[in-house]
Amino acid sequence: MTDTDEKRYINRELSWLQFNARVLQEAADESVPLIERFRFLGIFSNNLDEFFRVRYATVRRIVDAGKRGRKALGVYSAQVLLEKITEIVIEQQAVSLEILDDIYKKLENENIYRVDENTISLKEHKDFIKEFFTEKVALAIETIILREDVELPRIQDLDAYLMVKMVLKEGDKPLYALLEIPSTVDRFVVLPKVDGKDYIMILDDIIRYNLDTIFNIFDYSSITSHMIKITRDAELDIESDLGKSFLEKLTRSVKGREDGEPVRFVYDKTIEQSTLQFLLKKLGIERIDSIIPGGKYHNRKDYMDFPSLGRKELYYERVKPLEIPGVPLEDSILMTVAKRDFLQYTPYQSFSYTIKFLREAALDPKVKSIKITIYRLAKISSIASALINAAQNGKEVTVQIELRARFDEESNMRYAKKMQNEGVRMIFGVPGLKVHSKVCVIERQEGEKIKRYGFISTGNFNHATARIYTDYTLFTSNKEILKDLNKLFNFFDTNYIVNKYKHLIVSPHYSRTRMYELIAEQMEIAQNGGNGFIRLKLNSISNYEIIDKLYEASAAGVKIQMIVRGICCLIPGVSGLSENIEVISVIDKFLEHPRVYIFGEEGTEKVYLSSSDWMTRNLDNRVEVSVPIYDTDVKKEIIDTHMISWNDNVKARILNKEMDNRYKKDDMPFIRSQFEAYNYYVKKLNK
Repeated sequence: MTDTDEKRYINRELSWLQFNARVLQEAADESVPLIERFRFLGIFSNNLDEFFRVRYATVRRIVDAGKRGRKALGVYSAQVLLEKITEIVIEQQAVSLEILDDIYKKLENENIYRVDENTISLKEHKDFIKEFFTEKVALAIETIILREDVELPRIQDLDAYLMVKMVLKEGDKPLYALLEIPSTVDRFVVLPKVDGKDYIMILDDIIRYNLDTIFNIFDYSSITSHMIKITRDAELDIESDLGKSFLEKLTRSVKGREDGEPVRFVYDKTIEQSTLQFLLKKLGIERIDSIIPGGKYHNRKDYMDFPSLGRKELYYERVKPLEIPGVPLEDSILMTVAKRDFLQYTPYQSFSYTIKFLREAALDPKVKSIKITIYRLAKISSIASALINAAQNGKEVTVQIELRARFDEESNMRYAKKMQNEGVRMIFGVPGLKVHSKVCVIERQEGEKIKRYGFISTGNFNHATARIYTDYTLFTSNKEILKDLNKLFNFFDTNYIVNKYKHLIVSPHYSRTRMYELIAEQMEIAQNGGNGFIRLKLNSISNYEIIDKLYEASAAGVKIQMIVRGICCLIPGVSGLSENIEVISVIDKFLEHPRVYIFGEEGTEKVYLSSSDWMTRNLDNRVEVSVPIYDTDVKKEIIDTHMISWNDNVKARILNKEMDNRYKKDDMPFIRSQFEAYNYYVKKLNK
């Protein structure tokens, strides 16, 4: 650890944990509808699972390799960082349990009650639970008796288990069993309504209530159960067998993820130490850095699917995505794009424009080809269906699909095979690079000429996430932009040739240098007495070199305003380093996902939409696309909505060295940006 680094950068992992703390703040916020607060608890838990599977596992591998890894880890050695992570996570878990208890207490004020195995009192519930267990649960349960002379079958990553201890009437040793909570049954069971009151029981407690039924062949004097969960390293180890296709190797690698090393063990803190030690020994866990004591229930990601009970007042109001002004869905999308660029901003506006664009292209006899990049798809994808339909109609369809999109590998492989079988030409990535760009270009015969149409997005072409992720998509027929876009697809085919682009900024070859140039332009303006200005919206910024460039710009007098949802290794507001930099983070009803770069003061702005964050992986190890905005109306729309986010003083937090997630407060009227953005589009539609 060096003093210089500590003053210049926040550690990436610790910054991420503070992002998850902001999610936890939403769960604690009493102004958030009650069942939505459960959803944020679920998101917090799911985020933490992925963090341990990926980032924590990476740090531990550095420890195992005996490397300090300062450049990757920031100001801490790997071992010290593991200890700090564990300390923070234990504290956050304790806070999350307090929040959970508070939500349940407040639900009682709404006549919604949680029942556990010790509080079942109503006959209607006893009868229901008995029948439900027999018909739905009993056949789905897997139970393993833990004997010292029998090897334990593999424990599934992220599944929840009950560790059962029976004190036998005969014999001096207890009998242990491991019982898997079935994932095929809903975690939350709605019990019969009685006297106008709703009742919920967690599946775990239904199983606990029926332990006597499960283990009735054993003669025991007492039986107890405690929940445990294991998180494994999710790194893919892709073999180098040249005789196998990449699809085959990735399939085997994803399967091998199931045998990853344990990186976290979570357990009910009330479990007896002798039981815990027996289990760890039986699991063969000789060394694990992060053993996290928790509450009675794990896998709290399931709270994202807490039942609605028909109680709309306990949720955010579901607002209908709006139409884009002047672009009726009943009309031809292609003919509209031929006349002008337009912007789709989901979820405020309907994702149907993206689907309609592809469906129209699939049917239009003049459309000859469709080329698209895919990173993540919905489980049932309208995008994939439209592309298959286009191939069936004789179009030349090319899909660059990223098979290594983390945790979506299996889904993407399934769709890749399906599309390939239907005649879609598949490209499976670029050696050494992930393809993270979100772009599409089609070619249409118009007279004797071929005309191109396309779209470029900040987010995935996924209608499911488009309901909860905020993302911009630019629809354009700009010849120069689409000429560059076509070059990108040529690169996917012949990636030993590096193309030059006149308009698009493409990683890994050009993004870093072009960003440096754009920052330098603003520095020159400031140094010559002008108003240098940079406004950014990112998911994350962690690359030290580009952070240093922003520090240089700040020192030169450039004013920098940043909206960063997640990781922010930059430290704003430090005298002599970053006094001209302000950073906020907005966490609210939707997940903020766009990447927007704005260089220049009002009236001179250069505006870009991008798929790229300012992380090393995006700048150097992925194919990313940033597109300049030339249409004045679209540019104004992006700047307007960006400033709505910047002016948020309800759900914005100030990011600083203290990482205390203070809410932004000022003397201006309340602006809750996500609600205000929707109103902005309502007004545009009603003009």
